[in-house]
Amino acid sequence: MASNQPYLTFHDGRRIPQLGLGTWKLTGEATVPAIKAAVETGYRAIDTAYIYGNETEVGQGIAQCGVPREELFITTKLWNNRHHREDAKQALQESLDRLQLDYVDLFMIHWPVPQENHYLDAWEALIQLRDDGRAKSIGVCNFQLEHLQQLLDKTGVLPVVNQIELHPYLQQTALCAYHDDHGILTQAWSPLGQGQILQDPVILEIAHQTQVSPAQVVLRWHMQKGHIAIPKSAHPERIRENFNIWNLLLDDGAMQRIAGLDSETGRIGPDPDRFHVMKG
Repeated sequence: MASNQPYLTFHDGRRIPQLGLGTWKLTGEATVPAIKAAVETGYRAIDTAYIYGNETEVGQGIAQCGVPREELFITTKLWNNRHHREDAKQALQESLDRLQLDYVDLFMIHWPVPQENHYLDAWEALIQLRDDGRAKSIGVCNFQLEHLQQLLDKTGVLPVVNQIELHPYLQQTALCAYHDDHGILTQAWSPLGQGQILQDPVILEIAHQTQVSPAQVVLRWHMQKGHIAIPKSAHPERIRENFNIWNLLLDDGAMQRIAGLDSETGRIGPDPDRFHVMKG
């Protein structure tokens, strides 16, 4: 299948596919077949991280997928215990070695860990890694508005993207507005709410009306909102289903109904202001 999906443009001029394959909890023998199935389906973006423990297998999948490296968009992330400047640089080289790549398209700080307050050091290291070409673009994950503002105030350099928990139950309207105002793209992890949203009556009704799956409804909502999404699956049929959303269009009524699902208690993952896991 040809890769017919849209791309979004970073403020540094580079582009990212709007829909990618997430690999959190994708480990062992399942990793390579999932990547090969995704690339065959049309995905060109693969998202991994040191802490996922699968960079070696992701690299094997990239090597075996049959698509030239320059057509793929590969992301990995810096873990919380490597925020010191020289340590961050070494961490990327270790990730590149596991991936068997000369560069990644996007290198990200995985969590701000504000209690340690070293994310600014890590960001300065990422700027240097971008300048020397080992990371083509640099971004962050799970940064709150005040963390992003600190990067801007201290370095003048904003991330091209902030990858955050984002799904219909947690729409993060204020943070997304800050992104829009500052040219930062919004990327959703757990875009399907770890499956919880797929049983919501509103999503089920829209899926029935449009004759698609609940996952396709939610992923199409992300696309129409301008988000980047990285759903994870190890199953080829679901990988294909998640990608088959380009002929679907949600009308204004459906979009408004999904907007009404936002909740103050919608967060499923950790709170970025408190998350403080250091061991890798």
